[in-house]
Amino acid sequence: MKITIAKTAGFCFGVKRAVETVYQQIEENPGMPIYTWGPIIHNEQVLEDLAAKGVKMIETLDAAEQIEDGIIVVRAHGIGRELYERLDRPGIRLVDATCPFVKKIHRTVETKSADGYRIVVVGSSAHPEVQGIVGWSKTPADVVESPEIAAEYVPEPGKPVCIVAQTTFNYKKFKDVVEKISEKSYDSIAVDTICNATYERQREAALLAEESDVMLVIGGRSSSNTQKLYEICRQHCPKTYYIQTALDIGDDWFWTDASVGITAGASTPKNIIEEVYTNVRLKF
Repeated sequence: MKITIAKTAGFCFGVKRAVETVYQQIEENPGMPIYTWGPIIHNEQVLEDLAAKGVKMIETLDAAEQIEDGIIVVRAHGIGRELYERLDRPGIRLVDATCPFVKKIHRTVETKSADGYRIVVVGSSAHPEVQGIVGWSKTPADVVESPEIAAEYVPEPGKPVCIVAQTTFNYKKFKDVVEKISEKSYDSIAVDTICNATYERQREAALLAEESDVMLVIGGRSSSNTQKLYEICRQHCPKTYYIQTALDIGDDWFWTDASVGITAGASTPKNIIEEVYTNVRLKF
């Protein structure tokens, strides 16, 4: 059996930085209450470890306002301007672990909306990163989730359009959305804000899936970028499986001369990838 792990599998820069930020706060501030705004990572094992170390998660402003003192860490997805300002108050030390690439989108949206552009964010409206990006627009912003929705989108008459993307969005679909909106708006600009690491991860996953009999995609069920990896791999390899840990691997998925590819989302720790590899290798 041939087993190949994608070089880009696992933690991306932004997620790694955010997780390390929380552990750093634990080490440097013993006894200090530490909170994260939403799950710092879409990985149950890491979240359980942080919880065991006393880190608590908050997801509503009401819950945040009950905190009298402590540290609140903003995750890599980022948050909107209004929420940021309301969390940053006396008694609270706000530690911003927003991914720098996401932060760059915030600045673009803030600047362009102030210049009179209608902001269009290509991504999932339910995703916290997109909600945070929208929150930096000084005027109402639109979210377009697919090329099909873009085909129905009607730009505001006489208003220039600035199109940005969720960092983990599918690159090809983003280009399709931009093309459809540009056909309707003569005064539009598109800023490719898809993270290069995301693009490389998706590209490598597609190539590996084409060469594999079986493809394993590792990541949390709520991880948007892992779901997109799964969709891409499934297009090229029908026997693609979405797993969270080695415990999810089926005994009947492999055969002696099978070629197996392994990739993982940006929130998947290295040790879980290694455990999956070892488990598959021991099958034959």
